[in-house]
Amino acid sequence: MRYRYILFAAASAASLLATAAAAQTAPDSEVTEVIVTGTRVANRSALQTAAPVDVISGAELTKAGVTEVNQALSIALPSFNFPRPGLADGTDTIRPATLRGLAPDQTLVLVNSKRRHSASLVNLNGTIGRGSSAVDMNTIPAAMVQSIEVLRDGASAQYGSDAIAGVINVRLRDAREGGNITASYGERITRVETLVQGPPAGANWTVADKAKYDRNDGETINLSGWVGLPLGADGHLTLSAEYLDQKKTIRTAPDWRQQYPLVNGAFDPREASFDRYNAWFGEPDMEQYTLFANAGYDLSDTTSLYGWASYQNRDATSAGFFRRALDDRNVIQIYPDGFLPLINPEVEDLSVAGGVTWKLGDWDMDTSLVYGSNRMEFTIRDTLNRSLGPASKTVFDAGGFEYDQLVFNVSGVRTYDVGLASPLNVAAGAEVRREGYEIFAGEPDSYRNGGVLLPNGTPTASGAQVFPGFRPSNEVDKDRTSIGAYIDLEANLTDQLLASAALRFEHYSDFGETVTGKIALRYDFNDAFAIRGSIQNGFRAPSLQQQYFATTSTNFINGVPFDITTFPATDPVAAALGAQPLDAEESINYALGVVFRSGAFSLTIDGYRIEVDDRIVLSENLTQANVRAFLAAQGFVGIGGGRFFINGVDTETTGVDIIANYRLTTEEMGQFAFTMGANFNETNVTKVPATAQLSALNPAPVLFDRINVLTFEEGTPGSKFTGAVDWTMGPFGATVRATRYGKVLSPGTTQALDIELESAVLVDLEARWNVVENVRLTLGADNVFDEYPTKLPPSLNSTANTPFSNYSPFGRSGRYVYGRVSVSW
Repeated sequence: MRYRYILFAAASAASLLATAAAAQTAPDSEVTEVIVTGTRVANRSALQTAAPVDVISGAELTKAGVTEVNQALSIALPSFNFPRPGLADGTDTIRPATLRGLAPDQTLVLVNSKRRHSASLVNLNGTIGRGSSAVDMNTIPAAMVQSIEVLRDGASAQYGSDAIAGVINVRLRDAREGGNITASYGERITRVETLVQGPPAGANWTVADKAKYDRNDGETINLSGWVGLPLGADGHLTLSAEYLDQKKTIRTAPDWRQQYPLVNGAFDPREASFDRYNAWFGEPDMEQYTLFANAGYDLSDTTSLYGWASYQNRDATSAGFFRRALDDRNVIQIYPDGFLPLINPEVEDLSVAGGVTWKLGDWDMDTSLVYGSNRMEFTIRDTLNRSLGPASKTVFDAGGFEYDQLVFNVSGVRTYDVGLASPLNVAAGAEVRREGYEIFAGEPDSYRNGGVLLPNGTPTASGAQVFPGFRPSNEVDKDRTSIGAYIDLEANLTDQLLASAALRFEHYSDFGETVTGKIALRYDFNDAFAIRGSIQNGFRAPSLQQQYFATTSTNFINGVPFDITTFPATDPVAAALGAQPLDAEESINYALGVVFRSGAFSLTIDGYRIEVDDRIVLSENLTQANVRAFLAAQGFVGIGGGRFFINGVDTETTGVDIIANYRLTTEEMGQFAFTMGANFNETNVTKVPATAQLSALNPAPVLFDRINVLTFEEGTPGSKFTGAVDWTMGPFGATVRATRYGKVLSPGTTQALDIELESAVLVDLEARWNVVENVRLTLGADNVFDEYPTKLPPSLNSTANTPFSNYSPFGRSGRYVYGRVSVSW
């Protein structure tokens, strides 16, 4: 019901804005942006489609301090969120993003309209996107981006698996001349305020004076550039390179806990001088370099070659929780003051694509072959294997994983004159895809138990502290193939009524077949006003990462070792607990919206409802005593339980997107571009999974508990507003941007442990000056007013390591001040 009022209010605002726009003097003419996403009709603009498409230019990506693609999309699109979790293992390095509050892997990512490979990482910890494995768009440098088109509508029938929330298509720069070199430097200049707990009675230290502190960190150097070179008479070769050096940020609270064992019944004198900022909760240390090339060459008037290639190496370091000197997980002979274990993944990302376009009669044909891979290998530093005692090393190779994808595609487009108001556009194609996934083990000391006992005679944890390595028993090397075919029709049935329909069939070697369809209509009442809508069913195939990821740690319960494992769903232990081979997620999307245009003003309002059945989720950790007893009775001795991926969560997501744009040229004040946007989003979980085997236990363990349910329902903002003004006059320019994030719930195991993160408004400012024609200086600040999310109380931050929630939709790093020099030719 609330969305009915929202639509009404937005429509009323549209009429008021339209009146205001019409009253302005000297408006720019309408800006036409030809798109290729969501339609296969040539020369269709973003405001002429039957589904909402946003276009973010490459220039817009550079009008902020942090220019990574995911961050740029999060400030440009109200329905796109990019939280920046910390203390989340590999998720600190490859961070998930969400569209319309759905899972990160429910948005399809394309590069030049071809499917992009996903990251090898599965998000396992308690963050947004837990259990998903999505594309890492930050492997694409901003300098190589010509534009990004975002289709905010389901499109499985047009593009295949994953396109439930929408499609993001990154169009690469295709210049044959010109170039740019940009150097930027920035850092966090911020004041951190935390909530602290008093130290224990009789302590010889205090933390009250350390709860608030100033911090200058996160120093970031970014060097990037591109150059366009001619290939033949009309061809192009565009080369791009980027180097990023980002230092860590620390946003911890002072540690109020006792650090050292008592000395003769009194606190150790070292407590008084111990550095209480002993943890690292914030942005990772990162060094990254990226190379990208995009080329096109005309063989004749009707035949052209194209292709691109990319390589990125990312070396990142983030931390786990601090281990105190007195902690049983510490070996005091190695770390007399305790230790902060570091997770150091190295990520290598590679892609190569080649294709040809040609004419076959009246058909415009396109054939391509695209390969991509993502490899993540973990080194664990400044740590130890407690079970090896003082002989333990402090650096471990923990193994890792790799995902690769090979896609062959052939498609054709032509028109037929069938007596309609426009020719019937017919597009058809077929695709063959092979995917592979591998887990490789670390060195033995990273996972084994060396047998050294605690002073009280009890066993110790196995493997490297913070991140035990992958074991040989976890190793896997799997692949699958899929074959798909589609047909896509679009035409104006009358001068006012546009209709499109698509049908797609796919066969997967691991779970079978799926058929999806889509129908969309648009009716233009006049040149200024149109209504559009669509209905479709979609799907998302279970990723190989979800099907085969496995990792094991050994816990000692009453002195007895038990293996706690993340099992593949097909593992015999998981099957004994009721797991079944994963099947595809299925969705039904409904959309209804309006488009209003008046000269340089445009307004779109699009409502949506997305029903997803059998969502794939990662279960709770099933380690209860009755689970262990049940497994032992089934013959699985020494198995302490674990978790596995499972279908079975149903959700309903309802929302509204509102986007308004207006351009104005004045004689004395220059040019202005105004953008306003809003998203209202609500998700309800209508079903959670259960298995007969676990339901028969007393008490029955819960497969998908309240934290995960509430993460789906309230873990992303229920509302988000964006507004920006971009101004240019002669050699000067400026951008002012504000983003309001609505309330978010950071859920706990009980309602008493929930905390609501209050809404927050972040303001960004940037000023630009073209010193000479081709040289630009830029100064700016992201989050200029130094906003932070709601502080966590000590009851929810017992280690003092995490004074802010990972559910914050804008992270917790504070103000970022930067400068940039750019030379173009």
